[in-house]
Amino acid sequence: MEKERLHFLQIHPKDNVLVALRDLEKGREITFSGQSIKLLEFVKAKHKFTLGDFDKDQEIYMYGVLVGKLNYALPKGSPLTVENLRHAAGDFKLGERKLEWQRPDVSKFENRTFQGFHRSNGKVGTANHWLVIPLVFCENRNVLTLKSALEEKLGYKVESKDYSNEVDVLLERYKNGASIDELLQIDLTPSNIKKSANRPFENVDGVKFLNHDMGCGGIRMDSDALCGLLAGYITHPNVAGATVLSLGCQHAQASILKAEIAKRDPNFDKPLYIFEQQKEGTEADLMQKAIKATFAGLVQANQFTRQPASLDKLCIGLECGGSDGFSGISANPALGMVSDILVTLGGSVILSEFPELCGVEQELSDRCLNEDIAKHFMNLMQTYNAKAEADGSGFYMNPSPGNIRDGLITDAIKSAGAAKKGGTSPVINVADYPEVADTAGLNLLCTPGNDVESTTAEVAAGANIVLFTTGLGTPTGNPITPVIKISTNTKTFERMSDIIDINCGTIIDGEETIEQAAHRILDYVIEVASGNAVPKAVLLGQDDFIPWRRGVSL
Repeated sequence: MEKERLHFLQIHPKDNVLVALRDLEKGREITFSGQSIKLLEFVKAKHKFTLGDFDKDQEIYMYGVLVGKLNYALPKGSPLTVENLRHAAGDFKLGERKLEWQRPDVSKFENRTFQGFHRSNGKVGTANHWLVIPLVFCENRNVLTLKSALEEKLGYKVESKDYSNEVDVLLERYKNGASIDELLQIDLTPSNIKKSANRPFENVDGVKFLNHDMGCGGIRMDSDALCGLLAGYITHPNVAGATVLSLGCQHAQASILKAEIAKRDPNFDKPLYIFEQQKEGTEADLMQKAIKATFAGLVQANQFTRQPASLDKLCIGLECGGSDGFSGISANPALGMVSDILVTLGGSVILSEFPELCGVEQELSDRCLNEDIAKHFMNLMQTYNAKAEADGSGFYMNPSPGNIRDGLITDAIKSAGAAKKGGTSPVINVADYPEVADTAGLNLLCTPGNDVESTTAEVAAGANIVLFTTGLGTPTGNPITPVIKISTNTKTFERMSDIIDINCGTIIDGEETIEQAAHRILDYVIEVASGNAVPKAVLLGQDDFIPWRRGVSL
């Protein structure tokens, strides 16, 4: 018989609900802390049930913080649902500094290194890319034309499945009179794989072509922020240089981009080629110059080779998407341990997604190094939430249908688990979008909870590796920074093994401790940072890039 403790969990001693680690049938009697609890309904794994008889408006606690209030009275052993629980979060104010923390044992990693690309400003890349980017959406077509001309010839076309064989099979059966039902039942043969050509620039990991729908037509704050974001990518240690296409008349001017680059790297010395179509004249003139410049840039980029670097040169972005009820008790705490290890070693970590820090503001603000940093964090949270509420969508509307289905039924529940990625170290820096956030230690970066927008911003802020936890499964990646996908549960890992790299469901299954999982994750990070291992998102060419319009995006 399985041990009772493997069936449910109290996350924090203050919590008045338990989390089901397995499906628990109606009528089951469990014993917890000396009391017997009979489950009044079926409780699905990842969901929560009450520890007592509760009145209407009873405050519900998880992770030791307020996560909701009951809409009506509930007897002991009742599951929490969107019908009986509403979002609620604790108030926060400027408090005393709480900077004491238990540094983890880092003896296993303190002498480890990775093989990275050293830049003149002292930063180290985990990859070596050339960028081709538009300053305005008007240039998207020209960027795609460059991609068509360069990518396959230079060997950077990502290997991908070719599904044309499947279409051929269906066409043949259709021509032979197969019915709709028969077509739907056909067992299609596996697709073949298209292979990329050999790469003439062996030290360049890729030419990345970034498109977006911004740069003009919106508010100036958005176009300025876009320039800051693009400057973050151009100055990023994973980038050797860039080709920039500008129309010429748009809000996002080349002069603004150059100023943003100078803010991030005053001694910027990477090759940077900017072409304005309205100055160059014909499309042919523009494209020929851009192709020659990009090719010359690749020759320069190819001169960089991987050299040893200490782990304090890592800047890890912490991200979650498609979260579930296990995120806060398996993968996210494992990332928290990785964060604490890296901070102890002198490295940097970035915790973002501010709508998913709702309810833990007091803890994080108390952990800020000084009161000015704490005030900055609280102001960003309050301003962001007020803007969301003014537009009819406060932080309380952040959980998605998938989140809710898998146990995250209020934003505060989701946030309390999401914040575990940041570990326990002091907050050294708080940055607003699209600022740099690579100070040694734990950085907070204001971004939406939208995982692609947030990942895009974390990379611009300096992350040269992104650790991304998921309970439901998501293919999210990034053009220039390796995104390592980590599952919170074994079922998702096994079902979606083509897009997920690491399984932390081992923690839920009782096969591994959080510390053991953290060590396994950091071992893999070092391999990826050295170019010895390639995450699934990179293999799939999952180059997601979405700049944040500074309106409401949760």
